[in-house]
Amino acid sequence: MIEVQDLTKTYRLGSVDVLALRGVSFCIERGEVVAIMGQSGSGKSTLMNVLGCLDLPTSGQYFLDGQNIAGMNEDELAEIRNQKIGFVFQQFNLLPRLTVRRNVELPLFYADLNGGKPQNGGDHRADSILNAVGLGDRLNHRPTELSGGQQQRVAIARALVNEPALILADEPTGNLDSRTGEEIIQLLLGLNKERNLTLVIVTHDAAIASRAGRVIRLRDGLIESEKTYETLPTSH
Repeated sequence: MIEVQDLTKTYRLGSVDVLALRGVSFCIERGEVVAIMGQSGSGKSTLMNVLGCLDLPTSGQYFLDGQNIAGMNEDELAEIRNQKIGFVFQQFNLLPRLTVRRNVELPLFYADLNGGKPQNGGDHRADSILNAVGLGDRLNHRPTELSGGQQQRVAIARALVNEPALILADEPTGNLDSRTGEEIIQLLLGLNKERNLTLVIVTHDAAIASRAGRVIRLRDGLIESEKTYETLPTSH
């Protein structure tokens, strides 16, 4: 699903070059759950941006589902993001004036589905996903009428509506209490099993990371260690 070969990323800050990634290589198989950990400045966010096709590497190769991302232009990257990747962030990034259903449908507009105007097909897909994440009775609510955990479920539904092969979750429980955060992790792991989704989670929380099948720890732009679990834990 993901193959990264000797990936580097350099940013120019004033007159200084900052090497955020220093030659990172790994593979992630379809259906795997992988956690990425590391202190601030370790390269986690940079790596997430590259994996999510939000940024291109300075050098090295990145293959997503067999496609070489490193040589793509902005339009091609946008198409890959919309077709293959779902994003879940610490901030829910929901539009407060739209209903839950319309928030979830937004990626369908960007995909120009149904001529850029989702009608019955878009509604059906959004409703189906919202039912799957336990919010079938909140379709016409606004985000401000929901709890934090419910808002994150809406964000997960939005990430799933285009049926991506890869979910990138960046600190998905960071704004939630421990009990609600556990519910969200359980939901993501359940979706991984049910839909064979590849799930990559960036987290500072070792308890969450231990729920993954593999943990990749970064330090100073390099892979410091990898830990693989023989069996994916179902609870913690």
